[in-house]
Amino acid sequence: MTVAAVVPGSFDPITLGHLDIVARACARFDRVVVAVLENPRKQGLFTVDERVSLIHAVTGDLDNLEVDRFEGLLVDFCNARDIGIVCKGLRAVSDFEYELQMAQMNHRIGDVETVFLSTSPEHSYLSSSLVKEVARFGGPLDGTVPDVVAEALRGRFAGPAA
Repeated sequence: MTVAAVVPGSFDPITLGHLDIVARACARFDRVVVAVLENPRKQGLFTVDERVSLIHAVTGDLDNLEVDRFEGLLVDFCNARDIGIVCKGLRAVSDFEYELQMAQMNHRIGDVETVFLSTSPEHSYLSSSLVKEVARFGGPLDGTVPDVVAEALRGRFAGPAA
């Protein structure tokens, strides 16, 4: 039996913390799908296509990984692809409170289980929002995102040519 899991998120942009969770999920499940949320009501820094492309660029070494996009209910995405497990990273207790409610709702409406992985301590402070803020002001991105993502961030926040 093949056990599949989905790692959902906006990944705007993908961080080393996200990648840690993805790699650990790939080590534990036969098939892992990184599902990039497409939310038409929310304007991201990167388009969904750009995010998918960046994720592909930094996960090429993971043979059992797929990258896809979704909008709407995660359980619908999971059920359409025969995925029974959602894998989420937790940084802090505050993450757990929100994620527990989501996990219970996903189980109730879609019969999808959620597995929580605690974030590795070296990445527990990371969030896409924090990384974008540092990048916006030209701060160092070492140890927060892969190099290709750092380049994309610097390019996005570069001012017009003088």
